Amino acid sequence: MTDHTMEEKRNHAVLVGLHASSFSQEENASDATLEELEALLETAGGVCVGSVLQNRETPEARTFIGEGKVAEVAALVQAQGADLVVFDNELSPSQQRVLTEEGGAQVIDRAGLILDIFAQRARTKEGRLQVELAQYKYLLPRLTGMWGHLVRQTASGGKSPIGTRGPGETQLETDRRHIRRKIAKLTEDLEEVRRIRAVQREKNEIPVVAIVGYTNAGKSTLLNALTHAGIPARNRLFDTLDTTTRTLEISDTCTVLISDTVGFIRKLPHHLVEAFKATLEELAYADLILHVID
Repeated sequence: MTDHTMEEKRNHAVLVGLHASSFSQEENASDATLEELEALLETAGGVCVGSVLQNRETPEARTFIGEGKVAEVAALVQAQGADLVVFDNELSPSQQRVLTEEGGAQVIDRAGLILDIFAQRARTKEGRLQVELAQYKYLLPRLTGMWGHLVRQTASGGKSPIGTRGPGETQLETDRRHIRRKIAKLTEDLEEVRRIRAVQREKNEIPVVAIVGYTNAGKSTLLNALTHAGIPARNRLFDTLDTTTRTLEISDTCTVLISDTVGFIRKLPHHLVEAFKATLEELAYADLILHVID
């Protein structure tokens, strides 16, 4: 396969961020966060073909960035042949739907992009459970947004438009119940993982060292240098999702367990942190935390 053919298969994306005076510093987009978003896009297998940073007092309720800026993004999408628009800020389900309809390309937000990377990177059973839980928590409110117009019409006694009559509302409730059952089951499975780890920790008398730091700061490289662990260490964000633990003999009388962990990142959605509690909990029980700073 030629490089040209591989390039054609990659998503070409326009990146969009909003800096609003009503936002906290954590919520705002900036040149730095857009640069990080581009790195995330490359990790996911996409390529950036343009970016837009909008400044407003407050986000616009319907389109988030305002009608004029949506038209500008749509023109850039068409000019660059983009098939994806990635927002650095969190979008509501309805905003995501409107922007996809008016922007001329599929629209996702930072959380959706990170979830896509996590889905690609998770290798262990625990990692896959955590990613699946985060995906369902992300999907549930968006599912509600997709079907919300049917619920509102039914509640107001309105007539459903052509193509939406039938079991739509029933299907919404069915889908909601299915996703909630999946969330409950995944949460239960991860609680079992935490229980087993707690038992193992009680039996373990060897000190534990946890390597932490920003994603792509060099944590896996450090673990490889110390223990010859042989972990793939590539120059991309979130290359490590599954915790890797190795034994390190510091001296004749001192041996420790040293673990690589998932990296930190700006504006990591709270539901992702919650889903990865089973992994992050290891940090709380470490005897020593080694912070890697690039």
